[in-house]
Amino acid sequence: MIDILNIFTALLTIAFGLFGFLAPRYTASALDLAPTDSTMGLSEMRASVGGLFVVAGIAAIWIDAPLAYAMIGFAFVGAAAGRVISLILDKPPLKKVLLFGGIEAALAAWFIAANPF
Repeated sequence: MIDILNIFTALLTIAFGLFGFLAPRYTASALDLAPTDSTMGLSEMRASVGGLFVVAGIAAIWIDAPLAYAMIGFAFVGAAAGRVISLILDKPPLKKVLLFGGIEAALAAWFIAANPF
């Protein structure tokens, strides 16, 4: 059962990453990021919000080892920790932070708890 849920959550990670990878303008809008005179922001969305999570999910499925899945969990821990720090320092919209941070924390908890290393 853990194997099936690992693959499912890795596919979910890939799906979330595909938004940033293939639809960076939509993703930026959902995250309240505003465009500038440069397209560098779109490049950043494709890279750090998109490609990073797409390839991490694909790699974990391909490697198919607990540590590979746990490493995705640690990436989500970093994302969730960034949201907590942002809550303290930046005062972003609480509903969005709780939604996105909650998803990140839940995925982090699953990947790490289900995949001891």
